[in-house]
Amino acid sequence: MPLYEVEHFTPLSVSQKHSLAKDITQIHSQLFTTPSLFVNVRFTDVSRHDVYIGGKKRQANRILAHVRPGGGRTTADFNKLCTSVTEAWEKTINPHKKSEDLELRAIFVLGTIIAGSEAGFELPPAVKDKKWLKENMTGFKAKADEGDGDFQDILEEMRTRDDLNELL
Repeated sequence: MPLYEVEHFTPLSVSQKHSLAKDITQIHSQLFTTPSLFVNVRFTDVSRHDVYIGGKKRQANRILAHVRPGGGRTTADFNKLCTSVTEAWEKTINPHKKSEDLELRAIFVLGTIIAGSEAGFELPPAVKDKKWLKENMTGFKAKADEGDGDFQDILEEMRTRDDLNELL
């Protein structure tokens, strides 16, 4: 449901991308009760892009988090998201804070997803995820029974997460 765009000029290894994507997915899914399957993370090397900050050409690592607006999510909720994602970046990319080039310079949370679909399912409004999951459970189970590994994974995740297992 959300789309995290990680714009980096610092070279990132495959394992760093994997670790950061996994952490972002876990942070978002636990903070907002979203199944992991629906958290999207994209990495873009922007080392050749012209970026200006304060009117000066600069290079910066940043993350744009496109989320669903509304539903009672507060600025404090999104600030907690920013803090947690920054901590994940520091743990994976800049653990020793040895270089300014490795710093995550900014996170922007953008309430830009007003509608969409994933895997054929319409996205729910913000904070209606549990209701949406319950309403679509038959479709999820059908996809899992047809051999769709993503939906087999989502059902397993729901079985093992305390915040979701009551929906099965």
